[in-house]
Amino acid sequence: MVDRQLPKPAELLELMQFKKPQLNGKKRRLDSALTIADLRRIAKRRTPRAAFDYTDGAAEGEVSIARARQAFEDVEFHPDVLRPADQVDTSTTILGGPSALPFGIAPTGFTRLMQTEGETAGAGAAAAAGIPFTLSTLGTTSIEGVKAANPHGRNWFQLYVMRDREISYELARRAASAGFDTLMFTVDTPIAGARLRDKRNGFSIPPQLTVRTIVDAIPRPWWWIDFLTTPKLEFASLTDTGGTVGDLLNAAMDPTISYDDLAVIRDLWPGSIVVKGVQNVDDAVRLLDHGVDGIALSNHGGRQLDRAPIPFHLLPHVRRAVGEEATVMVDTGIMNGADIVASIAMGASFTLVGRAYLYGLMAGGRAGVDRAIHILRTEIERTMTLLGVSRLEELEPRHVTQLTRLVPVAAESQRTDRPRVP
Repeated sequence: MVDRQLPKPAELLELMQFKKPQLNGKKRRLDSALTIADLRRIAKRRTPRAAFDYTDGAAEGEVSIARARQAFEDVEFHPDVLRPADQVDTSTTILGGPSALPFGIAPTGFTRLMQTEGETAGAGAAAAAGIPFTLSTLGTTSIEGVKAANPHGRNWFQLYVMRDREISYELARRAASAGFDTLMFTVDTPIAGARLRDKRNGFSIPPQLTVRTIVDAIPRPWWWIDFLTTPKLEFASLTDTGGTVGDLLNAAMDPTISYDDLAVIRDLWPGSIVVKGVQNVDDAVRLLDHGVDGIALSNHGGRQLDRAPIPFHLLPHVRRAVGEEATVMVDTGIMNGADIVASIAMGASFTLVGRAYLYGLMAGGRAGVDRAIHILRTEIERTMTLLGVSRLEELEPRHVTQLTRLVPVAAESQRTDRPRVP
């Protein structure tokens, strides 16, 4: 039998601890986000469909991005016990400079489309967090504007090779003059991928007011008020701003890009060069032999060639081939700090996050980007502590098993002795 008694008023008062209400709607909204997925849900509610889908979507059937995220979800960690890790150090050195965390903000195009603070919010948040910020050639804030937002931090510039080469060369010169220390030479965009969500939404730069967009705007008046009362959305580094994303990319990019272009840019750029968009081992080895300072394993967030290799799965093979000293970055599919920890354990020197930061931007501007970085930092620190690891240098492949759902068919089993049909 359990003894029963009347509740005592003093004990009831102890239980009645009411939390002070948060009157700031943005802060209340962002504080409720505990994961990047939470920020994504908030972003989807607050952003018009075409802008959200441009950010969230990928090429064709969106198989590549789904596989990349699944690869991280399929990680199995192997913690060490009785290994005190109460003071976790997440800092690292990348390309000769410091970063307080093992990730930087990846280059993203049309960023003010998601929320009008755009790259300024990303660069400012990166500065506050002590991590690098990368400005895209297709950015909507100028090179000089990003430098003003992040005057003392590390700024990187992502460069596309245009049909008119002089445009690319001049952008590189401007970035160097502004003190950007690293050039991210992107090689996986000879033409635009088939981004079907954008086509179905009739998405264009700048957004057009149609019956569909007006109907979509009704539950999101704050976005449109913000959009219509701030400077015109346009590229900061390019003059052509009309048409669909595919039209713009196909008009600007050049499928004849080659190692000759890399050599010209190498001679032109005074800082570090990282080649972004590497998707096989042979290219990784060849590029490092050509003297680049690093490579980034990436399939462009699944936005170019659908069913492309999964960068996280490719990572250990590349690391074995290029040795321990080479700088190897990885992106695509990172939605959790544990994904970053797993990447470092499997051989990555550094990681880049794109959509994760944009979900924060759409959810709450600069404060939302700060929240996204805070979430990832907390997840990194917690994962390292639970693994019994105090420093990034202690992470090793033994801490991670990459569980695979997709097992390649052996080349021999795909052979056939049947004659080809002429």
